[in-house]
Amino acid sequence: MTAPIFSTLGCRLNAYETEAMKELAASAGLSGAVVVNTCAVTAEAVRKAKQEIRKLARENPGAAVIVTGCAAQTEPETFATMPEVTRVIGNTEKMLPETWATLRAPDLIGETEKVMVDDIMSVRETAGHLIDGFGRHRAYVQVQNGCDHRCTFCIIPYGRGNSRSVPAGVVIEQIKRLVDKGFQEVVLTGVDLTSWGADLPATPRLGDLVMRILRLIPDLPRLRISSIDSIEADENLMQAIATEPRLMPHLHLSLQAGDDMILKRMKRRHLRDDAIAFCEEARKLRPDMIFGADIIAGFPTETEEMFANSLKLVTDCDLTFLHVFPYSARKGTPAARMPAVKGPEIKSRAARLRAMGDAALQKHLAAQIDKKHQILMESPRMGRTEQFTEVQFTTDRPEGQIIMAQITGVSATTLLA
Repeated sequence: MTAPIFSTLGCRLNAYETEAMKELAASAGLSGAVVVNTCAVTAEAVRKAKQEIRKLARENPGAAVIVTGCAAQTEPETFATMPEVTRVIGNTEKMLPETWATLRAPDLIGETEKVMVDDIMSVRETAGHLIDGFGRHRAYVQVQNGCDHRCTFCIIPYGRGNSRSVPAGVVIEQIKRLVDKGFQEVVLTGVDLTSWGADLPATPRLGDLVMRILRLIPDLPRLRISSIDSIEADENLMQAIATEPRLMPHLHLSLQAGDDMILKRMKRRHLRDDAIAFCEEARKLRPDMIFGADIIAGFPTETEEMFANSLKLVTDCDLTFLHVFPYSARKGTPAARMPAVKGPEIKSRAARLRAMGDAALQKHLAAQIDKKHQILMESPRMGRTEQFTEVQFTTDRPEGQIIMAQITGVSATTLLA
């Protein structure tokens, strides 16, 4: 029989967990199946998941279709009622070897209940350290899962559960193995990364983990941290930004809006001035620091004046990489019951935010011309700078290595060297 086909939708953490599922499925001897790892962040993400399931079922007649991920966790019946779907498994169940043992052959799949989704809120630890990262030249390491916060627009805590941390010792040993395998760069990932450690003895903070990694693994060339909540940045994290050149100068911030009233209605933990102050402080500590950010356009009750504050935040925080999300109501969240902004207006605001983001990126790219960068080569002719900016080369370079190169120009959204 053929090896399972895996399809991943959504975030980097989902991609990480797909790699773990591939190993679990292989160990269990699963064959002749399609596995779709879904995302639930927006209603559009759920629609795309259904679309992907139908497409893969058509392309693989007779294959068992297994659906998992956040959308399967938050609305299992949506997928269980689809005729194409054989089994729906939850976010906890997908990481358990015994789950895959029950699915190891197509003829066994119909013998147990169609839905295997338990209460995610009862989970107390994360199994994300089952694999030694993933990626060809940059390894992504899950150190945290779940979220204790309840932003009014977000369904993810109900898909991921409460925050759980991987102990520092486990993280250190995993990164040591990755360095021994030749990885030049490691990225720490999680759902709410800055909450790392709150559930561990002595309640360490993310900055403690970062400093410990850099101290105990001196031969790790580059360390990155993925999306963070700037209001939760601790003293040691700021110290690492100031003093550790191996911590890369690029942070992706969960900002969501630039208007104080909208931030309060989102139940965020920061105000506009907090975001600006963090960016100013981080850049003062590390002048080459650049920022990406998530911003939602058209959140319920958002007026044109409120939206203008989000637009202005791009300049006030000097953001470079924008992830713009047109607001999409998620059933079961408080925001879904608030007065909605009209669809065309949401679309228009998202387009205006993206245009601001495009202009900010072009400004950053232009500023790099004639500068020299240490570039991690992801393919023979493409790599990324310390600030995660993409660089294209006209001749081959050693893949997987960090090379020094001078930036000579710009092409669309990439640098040339």
